[in-house]
Amino acid sequence: PTADGPAGLRLNPETGIPTTAWPCSTLIASSWNTEIAYKVGAAAAAEIRENNIGIWLAPALNIHRDPLCGRNFEYLSEDPLIAGKITASEIRGIQSRKVAVSMKHFACNNKEANRFGCDSRLSERALREIYLKGFEICVKEADPWTVMSSYNLINGQHTSESWELLTGILRNEWGFKGMVTTDWGVKNDPVKEVMAGNDMKMHVGYPEDLKAGLADGRITRADLELCVKRILTSFTHLA
Repeated sequence: PTADGPAGLRLNPETGIPTTAWPCSTLIASSWNTEIAYKVGAAAAAEIRENNIGIWLAPALNIHRDPLCGRNFEYLSEDPLIAGKITASEIRGIQSRKVAVSMKHFACNNKEANRFGCDSRLSERALREIYLKGFEICVKEADPWTVMSSYNLINGQHTSESWELLTGILRNEWGFKGMVTTDWGVKNDPVKEVMAGNDMKMHVGYPEDLKAGLADGRITRADLELCVKRILTSFTHLA
């Protein structure tokens, strides 16, 4: 099972189980202290395991592009180096307790209004040097076990359908080996997502769309098996 974050494990109130409200990500980043970030991650992960959760939908490290973004408290900084280094330490702390992270929102989730239709228009240089740099640091230094693609589009293409982002950059350039999931409730084209390298669709899979794509040749069994392999490999870390 999964549970949301990143400011502490989120459980339904009906469970009656209180959880720890850790300092928000922006405050942790303001410490410039990677050791503190590691300890917070490890302590949060201990609580997550105690509640039988396997994947924490955190941390989030989108850039502070606008002070009006409704979830800036979940993000770390306007500086990608600080965001990357602090988050990499937190990820190492979380996964040291055999709890998987779902690093998010990959990428350019810069506002909360109209997240499904927002199109982030930017140059490749700005994308790589600012908006992707923190994610790159985390992949190379902390080996996150899962990554969550974002709702928005980048230069006219949904991130969950972008081969260039999920396979070309994340896997081929950075060496990411884990599972990629969509954010919750995305209704993009499941066939295009499989071909892009988005392994799991949350929280509804639309299997009929995949069956239709398999029948008309837009995807193959091998394409689906690759997604399944990455999903199963990711869950072996939780044993």
